[in-house]
Amino acid sequence: MKKFYYLVAASVFVVLVAANRTNKNPYWFKKGAPSIQSISALAFGPDGILFLGDSKSAAIFAIDTRDKTVVEKPAAVEIKNLDQKIAASLGTEAKNIRIVDIAVNPMSKKIYCAVQSSDGTPLLLVLEGDKIVPVNLKEVGFSSVSIANPPGDEAKDRGGRPLRDQVISDLGYAGGSVMVSGLSNQEFSSTFRKIPFPFNDKQEQASLEIYHAAHGRYETNAPIRTFTTAELNGKQYLVASYTCTPLVLFPLDELKPGKHVKGRTVAEFGAGNSPIDMVTIKKDGNSYLFMANTNRPVMRVNYKSMETFEGTLTEPIKESYATAGVNFVTLPTVNVLQMDKLDDNQVIVLQRKANGDLDLWTARGDRWI
Repeated sequence: MKKFYYLVAASVFVVLVAANRTNKNPYWFKKGAPSIQSISALAFGPDGILFLGDSKSAAIFAIDTRDKTVVEKPAAVEIKNLDQKIAASLGTEAKNIRIVDIAVNPMSKKIYCAVQSSDGTPLLLVLEGDKIVPVNLKEVGFSSVSIANPPGDEAKDRGGRPLRDQVISDLGYAGGSVMVSGLSNQEFSSTFRKIPFPFNDKQEQASLEIYHAAHGRYETNAPIRTFTTAELNGKQYLVASYTCTPLVLFPLDELKPGKHVKGRTVAEFGAGNSPIDMVTIKKDGNSYLFMANTNRPVMRVNYKSMETFEGTLTEPIKESYATAGVNFVTLPTVNVLQMDKLDDNQVIVLQRKANGDLDLWTARGDRWI
């Protein structure tokens, strides 16, 4: 009888815990100070939750920002010399900080900045009007998950750069999962991960292969630099770009655990360049991809061009810095370091101006089309 009582009590406890997680704490957050060692990338998920990629500790953190006030029509943003203002708020100089990533909360439309100081300290800031406010990460609701099979701390690429820094090259959220591009310690190290959220012990990992026409070879060890998702001809795709700038499509339903997936290279946008960010803007029933780059202007691609491009690039590009495949348009907007969607028709742009100033401003998406 006592054994039966204990079994019933244990069952009730499990049910109560599950109910508590479902009703009061649906994302299984705990309160405390997450052990964040670096900030490689930012992305927002549901309910104002901010995902923070930490390559150094090979982990993803979900942070409860408690920033859930819905703003339908955000005001345009214009902040001159953002790096100087951030540095001043931290009591230092602009040369001692680097803005790693920016992300807009799709609910509140507030802009979050990941900043790395010269001493290696990662910082998370939020822009509230003209104020720069540190996000308190000492007593916050959070959860975390470790990245499987990361490169070791001492592993380096052929140029002597730490591979651990590229565990997380970009971050996104869609369909109930955090999506992560980067490197693993496997033979084919270019990797795409899908991690269900709320976090549990499951993690999907697929290795990637592409044909890089600018390099004239197949590659399995170069990480995706930036990605988004899109529906093309009724099917969901990962739209990804790499250094030297191939544009590659991967069917999302093929990116399954343990699979080695060959992407379809639909364009080469020029060597000597690395993509930084992608956003999608719609106008008059058409969708357009905008991509910021290190050494080229912002590029615009009509998604219909990808839908109608049936082939794949499998031959080397013989001319230096030449392009091939899907057509694109270069915009008269250069030196863009970061960008994200503010709303369906506005894009925030962090741009190094000709006079050296680093400004954050709002671009009208429809004027880019």
